Amino acid sequence: MPAALTPRPLLIALISLLASLHTASALAQAATPVKPQGCVYGHEASERDIGYCQAVRSGNMLYISGIVAAGPMDKAVPQVYEELRQVLKRQGLDFSNVVKENLYATDLPAMLTQMEARKRFYAGATPAATWAQVQKLFAPELVLEVELIAAFPR
Repeated sequence: MPAALTPRPLLIALISLLASLHTASALAQAATPVKPQGCVYGHEASERDIGYCQAVRSGNMLYISGIVAAGPMDKAVPQVYEELRQVLKRQGLDFSNVVKENLYATDLPAMLTQMEARKRFYAGATPAATWAQVQKLFAPELVLEVELIAAFPR
C-alpha cells in the first residue's frame, strides 16, 4: 500500500487540517467586533449622583436594575412592568428577550393576585424567575421591585 494511503499519514493530515480550521475560526472570532458594553442610563444625572446605572450591558446581556413602585399592588404591578418595558424598548428589546426575573414584594400574596397583569407584559414568554417577600424595600412606601436580565439576539 502506498504511504500516502496508510492510516497514520492520513490521520496526521486530518489532525493538521482540523488544527488549521480551528486556528482560522479563532482568528475570525477575534476579528468580530466586541458588542457595546457599559452603563445604560435612564435618568443620567440622578443615577450618576446616586452611583448606579438603570441597566448595564455586558456583551449580549442586559442587566436591568430594580424598578420600584409604591401604592396598592394593583397599581404598582402595571407601573413597574411598563417602566421595564420602556427600558427594554430603548435597547431594542422586549419581554420575549428576558431570561431572568427577580421580584421582591412586601406582600407576596397581593402580588400573586396580579399575575394576569404581569403575564400581559410577557405575552407568553416565560423567563426563569425568583420571587421573594421582603420585610421592606429601600423606602418604606415601596411595595414592589423587579429586576430583569435580558439577552440581545445574536
